Amino acid sequence: MMRTLFLNPPSYAGFDGGAGARYQARREIRSYWYPTWLAQPAAIVPGSKLVDAPPAGLTLADILPLARRHDLVVVHTSSPSFGGDVQVAEALKAQNSGLVIGFVGPKVAVQPEQSLQASRAIDFVAREEFDFTVAEVAEGRPLPSVDGISYRDRDGTVVHNPDRETLEDMDRLPFVTPVYKRDLRAEDYYIGYLLHPYLSLYTGRGCRSRCTFCLWPQTVGGHRYRTRSVASVLAEAALARELFPQMKELFFDDDTFTDDRPRAAAIAAGLGRLGMTWSCNAKANVPRETLAVMRDNGLRLLLVGFESGNQQILINIKKGLRVDRARRFAADCRDLGITVHGTFILGLPGETAETIQETIRFARKINPHSLQVSVAAPYPGTELYRQAIENGWLPGDGDGTALVSANGTQLAALSYPHLGHTEILESVDAFYRRFYFRAGKIAEMSAEMLRRPDMAGRRLREGTEFVRFLGRRAREA
Repeated sequence: MMRTLFLNPPSYAGFDGGAGARYQARREIRSYWYPTWLAQPAAIVPGSKLVDAPPAGLTLADILPLARRHDLVVVHTSSPSFGGDVQVAEALKAQNSGLVIGFVGPKVAVQPEQSLQASRAIDFVAREEFDFTVAEVAEGRPLPSVDGISYRDRDGTVVHNPDRETLEDMDRLPFVTPVYKRDLRAEDYYIGYLLHPYLSLYTGRGCRSRCTFCLWPQTVGGHRYRTRSVASVLAEAALARELFPQMKELFFDDDTFTDDRPRAAAIAAGLGRLGMTWSCNAKANVPRETLAVMRDNGLRLLLVGFESGNQQILINIKKGLRVDRARRFAADCRDLGITVHGTFILGLPGETAETIQETIRFARKINPHSLQVSVAAPYPGTELYRQAIENGWLPGDGDGTALVSANGTQLAALSYPHLGHTEILESVDAFYRRFYFRAGKIAEMSAEMLRRPDMAGRRLREGTEFVRFLGRRAREA
């Protein structure tokens, strides 16, 4: 067995681009998701080590000594961070010329040949789901015998091995929580709307929805929702509570946990018996009765992708959601006392200055407790990327490196004849200001801090970071 390091490399300061972030960027406030996509194969490979550099504050100098202590390094990369990740790989290889380095993640899954040609330091890339793929490499199997990878042969020609069969029995995957406990520090992981410290898990992979912009289903997970058994999920939830007694909330990071409503209700009932506080991703179409069952069994918050308040834009992106249904869902959550964090995207196909204002009015009307506003990001491998190339919406070479600024914050990559990228980006700040800087929302946040003194210091820190972010964005523009 090769001594294996799973690495989320150092990157931009505060950059949440690891093996768990759907939008790889430096966020408005300190934000880090768990590197679950790396922790999963790390749980399969005996004696492996997981290093998540950005949350731990590790630099290249900190990780270079690891090159001589390992035989194999598996690097998780993304389109925005790829150039910097290649530099890290080259620095590691310079320390240990015999080191085998493989890259994983959506970027290399959809652009394997281009990724390999970027540097001789990359020995192979794993396509799509890579858990058992890299486990076979770690066993020392010759690269030609490993399904699901691309590599260079002795002549330098790129070879694409047959695809690996899609994993159907999700219970074959070992728990990731022991890897979290062994290699990570829960206190390093912050998400503004989740209780701190939190833990996140996947209970399944894939998403039935066909949203044109969404990264994971179109590059790695697929559109069939393949799930772990209810018993497996509850067993790991109980273990998480045992390993992390400081944990205040468990988050299920499936693309849409509520896609399988009977299963979601069964898991909720089990979590209720465990007395756990939990949250999850959800689509804004969950019936009130299902919401009530989940609320009665410990559900605190739903992370909901509303995306837009304009119906035609939702149709354009194949969201499969009606605006009036989203309004009713938001009202049901409010009535039931379920906190909602809403996510919105500006600059999607069909966006105009008028639809941006419509979406801002919609967000203010449904009034989620908190929200995140992103710009449309055409990641390679998505239908949105294909549309952008075909229609000339993506200036430059379209390789994904223009998705973030020199500081790692999101850029508006798409530009339309009627709506330029500068106007889209400036609208993000306007959205935030019109949503948060109003008397009712300020009163709501103030009441939360008075009601929960433990949140006061955190909210003040986040508020300071948020205001500084807006100021820095204005200067960059």
